[in-house]
Amino acid sequence: VQLEESGGGSVHPGGSLRLSCAASGITISRYCMGWFRQAPGKERERVATIDTDGTPNYADSVQGRFTLSKEKANATLYLQMNKLKPEDTAWYYCSAFEGVSGIPGIFCYLGRKKDGTASLDAWGQGTLVTVSS
Repeated sequence: VQLEESGGGSVHPGGSLRLSCAASGITISRYCMGWFRQAPGKERERVATIDTDGTPNYADSVQGRFTLSKEKANATLYLQMNKLKPEDTAWYYCSAFEGVSGIPGIFCYLGRKKDGTASLDAWGQGTLVTVSS
């Protein structure tokens, strides 16, 4: 399984970026997928996840500014980020995982299985987003 992120960079506050995550070795329609981020000195946090039926769910901090989508044809996950703020500065990671809800691929926002029984728990290498004036 490989997840390769791209699209990070430096922008001014109010600007936009589009992150991409190309998946290989998995069928993205079978697993939870999402974007997570980690800022310096902080723990990794969920940005947005998407269920297998295409239903996205966003963290409150990005609701209304970010849009998550996936394209099955080329096995790619996208994160359109608008109205970026300095507090959005972080390493952004793509992830594909088995969710904890008990219903495969649904309610992915609840998190991932962490008891060692997950069929998938994959991460990309990350892409850096810097928002500053």
